[in-house]
Order: sequence, then C-alpha cells, then structure tokens
Amino acid sequence: MADEHPQPNPGEVTQLLRMAQQGDEQAPDKLYPLIYAELRRIARRLLRGERAGHTLDTAGLVNEAYLKLANPKQNPAEGRAHFLRIAARAMRQILVDHARRKGAEKRGGDWARTSIEEKQLGQMPRDEEMIALDDALNRLAGVDDRMRQIVEYRFFAGLSETEIAELLGVTTRTVQREWAKARAWLHKELYGGKE
Repeated sequence: MADEHPQPNPGEVTQLLRMAQQGDEQAPDKLYPLIYAELRRIARRLLRGERAGHTLDTAGLVNEAYLKLANPKQNPAEGRAHFLRIAARAMRQILVDHARRKGAEKRGGDWARTSIEEKQLGQMPRDEEMIALDDALNRLAGVDDRMRQIVEYRFFAGLSETEIAELLGVTTRTVQREWAKARAWLHKELYGGKE
C-alpha cells in the first residue's frame, strides 16, 4: 500500500527546517505533512518483524519521534536527509528504550538471559535484537563515526548510496566500501564471527 503523500521537494523541506531553526513558529506545522510519508516508511522499516501486539504501531512511533524532534533548535538538521537520519535515530532510541523497559519489567520473573553469542541475531526476540544492534552502533561510533552514519542513513533512513555520498561529501565508491566494512564489523560484533 503506497502512502498518499507525494515525495516532497528536498529543497522545500530544507527551507522549512531552516525557517524553524530561525524561530518561525509556523514552519514545523508546514514541515510535518511534507515528511510524514517518509517518517512512516522509516517507522515501518524499524517495526518490521516486531511481535504482534507491540504497543507501538507505525503512527505511534512517528508521532513519538516527531515530538522529540519538534524543537528544531535542539535538533538542528542541515537538510532533509540529515533530518531523516536524526528521525531514524530517534525512532530507534524509542524502540530501544521500550525494549529496555520491557526487559526491566521481566527481570526476576521467568525471563531467561541470553547473550548474542548464544543465538544468531535474527533468531532473537525483537527487543533483544534492537538493544544489541543499538549497543553495537554505539561502539561503532567510537571506532569510525562515519561508518555509523552510513549505517544509519542506509539501513534506518533508507537513503541511497548516492544520497549518502552527497551528504558526507565523499564518493559513492567510498560509501559502498565503508558500508561493506560497517556490515562486516557489525556482524563480527553481533555474532562473534560465527555464521
């Protein structure tokens, strides 16, 4: 099912972001409808594979993330793609916080602790997977922050290699090479080098 909203003009989104950062109180209200479809796409991507009955749905995740981003002075995005990366990170953090709260509620009950080495990430309950991935991305930032940014742009925000290259001021080939390195690094971190 396609979203009803057409793809916004990236220049218009960037202009509204700048207006909001300069204090235009009407700009965020004009911005939200323009980027809503893209935010829903990111939320659907992050929620894919969540268990049935998850307390957050696509609309709820989009709304929670937008509330976090509503103050453009606290989240100064440099343009559409940067805003989408910030939004994807906010959504990921909301899901991680949700998973951590759920895990904390289960402690002391019949919850069995497992480590990443004991199971492949794809076989874990979704909450554990989200926490493990978030922890690994935080470690990757300490190793190579640009690789972390590429993962966020590519995997979470769904941007193309060309878009990422333009944003980071590097060649598409550099993005491809660092994307491959980042995936290998994350695989090693998450699976301990096991297939």
